[in-house]
Amino acid sequence: MKRIFALPLLSALCLSLLGGCAAPSAAKELSAQPVKLTTQDLSRYDPDAPQAYAALPDFGLELLQNARQAEENTLVSPLSVSLALSMAANGAQGDTLEQFQQVLGDGLPLESINAASRALMAVYSDGLGGSTQCSMANSLWVDPEGQVREDFIGKCTGIFDAQVFQGDLSAPGIVGDLNSWVSQHTNKMIPQIISQPFDENTAALLVNALYLKNTWANEFDPLNTYPRDFTHEDGSVQRMDYLNHFSQSFPYLTSETCEGAILPYDDGRLGFFVLMPKLYPDASGFDAWLDSLEGEALSQLIFSGKEAEFLCLSLPKFEEAWCGELQDVLPDMGLEHAFHPDTADFSLLGDSPYGYYLSRVIHAAKIEVNEKGTEAAAATVVEPSSGSAAPVDGVTLVFDRPFLYGIVDLQNGIPLFLGIFE
Repeated sequence: MKRIFALPLLSALCLSLLGGCAAPSAAKELSAQPVKLTTQDLSRYDPDAPQAYAALPDFGLELLQNARQAEENTLVSPLSVSLALSMAANGAQGDTLEQFQQVLGDGLPLESINAASRALMAVYSDGLGGSTQCSMANSLWVDPEGQVREDFIGKCTGIFDAQVFQGDLSAPGIVGDLNSWVSQHTNKMIPQIISQPFDENTAALLVNALYLKNTWANEFDPLNTYPRDFTHEDGSVQRMDYLNHFSQSFPYLTSETCEGAILPYDDGRLGFFVLMPKLYPDASGFDAWLDSLEGEALSQLIFSGKEAEFLCLSLPKFEEAWCGELQDVLPDMGLEHAFHPDTADFSLLGDSPYGYYLSRVIHAAKIEVNEKGTEAAAATVVEPSSGSAAPVDGVTLVFDRPFLYGIVDLQNGIPLFLGIFE
């Protein structure tokens, strides 16, 4: 029988205030000859990095918009998903590769996307200051019958520092092994990402895990935490604990359609932004505003934030977890060929005469927001009007209705995490 191999992808993001990581996985790891980017490669493709970084806000916002489900708080990590997809792109050719290049890098060559991915992994794993803890881990799980090529494995290990494991991906043991690896690399915040083995035609798994712990540059006073009402998108009202700052200065975000703030972390590079539409006349207003957001406009809005004195900044104290599958979302974003057995071209991934295609993309995320810091993210893409007036002191912002939030790199605009609280 014709056997077309499936390639599930998994990405797990954990944002937690808990410290430390679990011990390394006890699973048997394979050795592979790494195919690394040379110093000459990095120098040649480094000028493309700004374009690669600029593509991530658009990718992240569209991912959030398309993954959103009615009456459900949605949380995604654009960085985690893009890294898992970038590994897969190294096995693609032809039109399939072109779609990866367009979605992940706005048309950049794969080498530029690889170089940018490598640079981001280095910056976030090793280059953040303050009390921020950030770790990224990638892994490649290959089935003995998958006929995965050594040079593909070498790219995953050499460029993405992926651990490589081999085993029957349709056997029951994969459930415990994979969940254990993800749990260990997310500080046990995501203890389970799969509940059953994969299809017998699964050739390989490409997995990314991201753990992030941040502390506010200006912590909330626990004595100022008190309950107030939050009105959900469906009109229901819930009593929640709110974090409050009084008479403090933060970057203020404003446009014709929305307003918000940036709460910096003590590392001086990352920040947590919160954004909500200005008062809208009907219940469809939040949906329309969210759908109108674009990644470039969101980045410009964040870059344009000006320090302002907040009389009151009030934000819910919350914890969210989200898990979902993205194989129906990503084709709508331009990755059509990769998910169809008849059109997918992953001829650089393995030697199966029947080919390969992406069958599933599983994504899990968890976030906490409290007085000391946050593991959370939210993407808000707002279209700011040009030449917005500078904010005036005396701002009061109470996030007591649906909003966007996220963790963003304040230097390059990359959203590490995006979410909707509604």
